Amino acid sequence: MKVRTPHTIAEAEAIQDELRPLLDLTGPGPLRPARVAGVDVAYDGERLAAAVAVLDGTTLEVVEQVVVGGRVAFGYVPGLLAFREVPALVEALERLTEAPDLVVCDGYGLAHPRRFGLACHLGVLTGLPTIGVGKTAFVGSHSVPGEERGSWTELILDGDVVGRVLRTRNGVKPVFVSVGHRVDLDTACHNVLALTPRYRLPETTRVSDRLSRIGLIENVTFG
Repeated sequence: MKVRTPHTIAEAEAIQDELRPLLDLTGPGPLRPARVAGVDVAYDGERLAAAVAVLDGTTLEVVEQVVVGGRVAFGYVPGLLAFREVPALVEALERLTEAPDLVVCDGYGLAHPRRFGLACHLGVLTGLPTIGVGKTAFVGSHSVPGEERGSWTELILDGDVVGRVLRTRNGVKPVFVSVGHRVDLDTACHNVLALTPRYRLPETTRVSDRLSRIGLIENVTFG
């Protein structure tokens, strides 16, 4: 699906409204993905570097990686972050030699003020199963999950469940998991736990974050 860059906030919100009905929030999604991609974007002023790191779903070893660079195409507006990042991320995903079975976004999916975060946007545009894993709460309310790894509580927004607050390490602050596209919430959390054998954040997020920062330093360009 073609990436569209809006010129105004109203245009951006209209695009979200148009794409939202295309979401598949029930999946079920891949329970044992062979190739799992992490995506992240690093910024330096108006410059950006978008990275995709693909990991083996079993060993978590990096099997492919792509970085593309460019310039910010849309201003920073809370709730509309996807319009800054999606064009470069789609470009990076299209450069992979083989499509991943699952994409893990450093951000949010359904846990979003307009129920259409980065993971949703990227999933609808690419058709790939996507989930969002946020470091902090963006919307909604929740109780504190138990201290043990795997404990979780529901993330509630306007009376609806929009994600889970998931403990990935014993006694370490949780992450915020939400569905993006073509994955159900149980499967999303199962995959997040599989991707966090040693650290709080998924290995996909850790690797793609590092890769995007290297891309800025090396001044990767495209277009």
